[in-house]
Amino acid sequence: MLIEAGHYALALALALSLAQAVMPFWAARIGDPVLRGVAVPAALASFVCIAFAFGALTYAHVTSDFSVQNVFENSHALKPLIYKISGVWGNHEGSMLLWVLILALFGAIVALARDAVPATLRANTLGVQAAITFVFLLFILITSNPFARLNPAPFEGRDLNPILQDPGLAIHPPLLYLGYVGFSISFAFAIAALIEGRIDAVWARAVRPWTLGAWCFLTVGIAMGSYWAYYELGWGGWWFWDPVENASLLPWLAGTALVHSTVVMEKRDALKVWTVLLAILTFSLSLLGTFLVRSGVLTSVHTFATDPTRGTFILGILILFIGGSLALYAWRAPTLRQGGLFAPISREGALVLNNLFLSAACATVLVGTLYPLVLESLTGEKISVGAPFFNLTFVPLVVPLLLLVPFGQSLAWKRGDLGAAVQRLLAAFAVAIAVALGLAAFTWGGPVAAPLGIGLGAYLVLGAAMEIAARAKGRSFGLSLRRAAGLPRSAWGTALAHAGVGLTVIGIAAQAWSVESLATVPRGGSLTAGPYTATLDGVVPRTGPNYTETVAQLTIRDRDRHAIGSLEPGRRFYSTRNMAVSEASLLTVGVSQVYASVGESLPDGSLGLRLYYKPLVLLIWIGAVVMALGGGLSLTDRRFRVGAPIARRARGAALPKAVPAE
Repeated sequence: MLIEAGHYALALALALSLAQAVMPFWAARIGDPVLRGVAVPAALASFVCIAFAFGALTYAHVTSDFSVQNVFENSHALKPLIYKISGVWGNHEGSMLLWVLILALFGAIVALARDAVPATLRANTLGVQAAITFVFLLFILITSNPFARLNPAPFEGRDLNPILQDPGLAIHPPLLYLGYVGFSISFAFAIAALIEGRIDAVWARAVRPWTLGAWCFLTVGIAMGSYWAYYELGWGGWWFWDPVENASLLPWLAGTALVHSTVVMEKRDALKVWTVLLAILTFSLSLLGTFLVRSGVLTSVHTFATDPTRGTFILGILILFIGGSLALYAWRAPTLRQGGLFAPISREGALVLNNLFLSAACATVLVGTLYPLVLESLTGEKISVGAPFFNLTFVPLVVPLLLLVPFGQSLAWKRGDLGAAVQRLLAAFAVAIAVALGLAAFTWGGPVAAPLGIGLGAYLVLGAAMEIAARAKGRSFGLSLRRAAGLPRSAWGTALAHAGVGLTVIGIAAQAWSVESLATVPRGGSLTAGPYTATLDGVVPRTGPNYTETVAQLTIRDRDRHAIGSLEPGRRFYSTRNMAVSEASLLTVGVSQVYASVGESLPDGSLGLRLYYKPLVLLIWIGAVVMALGGGLSLTDRRFRVGAPIARRARGAALPKAVPAE
């Protein structure tokens, strides 16, 4: 009965979301504030219904109820509890239910945030959000019902894909969805404001926390997915330019531009038209990512196999929301005036240039991802666009963008002094050049671009630190510390996020010095990669809850032959799925890693061994976490805690109407 109740709860949420979508706009048409207020309880009730449905499906997975087709196809009675839970979203139907649950959660939060935005804007935003929820609930109920029953019920399930039975995949999808779906709030705010014709700095203040929060979750989600692919797939790489990886990178690039654009709009009441367009495009790219993963047009370890009906339905959703929002934008945008003016040499100017580089980089990734698909659909010809294309097109756009970041921090609002900004950053630039030249001399004959990348990362970290130092500078060290402590949290958050970018750049650049060794090693034999040597001590069998495993026991020694640790890579065989997977093993030395994976064991007892030395590799993901922490710290800034000024003056007051362009 619980499963049927969960199915019924989804149908009830469908009806509630339809009412939530229609009532606010009808209320605006007839001027009925009571009818407008229906959006808030409807949003809360819809969330409760979807949360109940998700809980029912989770209960079915945890209790191994194989009469539910979704549980039968993605679970096993012997599977560990954490993977029974993560199996809920380790498939198409469950992942879409999680997607809608997060969508409804954000809608409920907006409904409860009574002081954050004016009542009319909140109601219209909830209406747009409900329209998205309604369409995706309809998609689930028609094509992807997670509560379908099997009769008779099988005795045992087919188990979850072994590659997905990993703690990283228990965390990665929810974080990624919080980012993807979080941008739906920015989208809903943009569409609501276009419908109302009222966009100003108060709107930017209201939408920026949602954008920044979604960006933080998406940053950590992408980093978690990258780290999972790095250690789980056994190939030692952290980014492959896989089309599904690109599908998550696209909204991140557009979202990064949106975060910076809302700053300009909030501070200077400028870039209104551009900011609204970015809000629409960012969520549109999130929807595109959803289509690529679930339509069956891509073959990837990240995708869910689906039938053509689902792909057609999602394509219809894309056309509805992307086409409809862009049509509304084209109709309304000419009526909006840009607002405040600023000189080209200013912080606003630097942020505009930042947006241009990010948009161009995003377009490059989009073209490289979609071109093979479009070409195949039109001509039947299959081509692949891989790392060489993206490295030659994406990197030249990102490097000048990164060089610009510290300058943007150092320039004043409205009109900046370029000479003063250069002087402030001279020390950071000099240290970065010294680092690059020193590394080039030390590694003479090695990669040329790697020292430059390390220098660029050091420049970003030092530039962020010097911005804080310049703003806190006082007559004495004690006064400087007090001023630094009194700086807005957004200033510290910005510096932290930019420093995180620098750490990631250093980690990426250092991979040019990574070393890979591959050999068949007999028992007692050794293999060397960089400064470390792995000795094969033996091979032992093990039995897990739902798999058998062959584990290689390796001792890792440094150049002085001192043992510094051990590794235990292996190969697991899942009998239910009749599938074998490699399990890499990693030894962390500082922020570097020794990485080992194994192949099949040979009859003579020897083993195929792949050994990597990855210098500074952890900085890639540490930098991403630091970026997200910087964004999170900015979210605690006072101006976000107190809400928009208009909300403090008169709760529920409407935003001032935009002045038509002359």
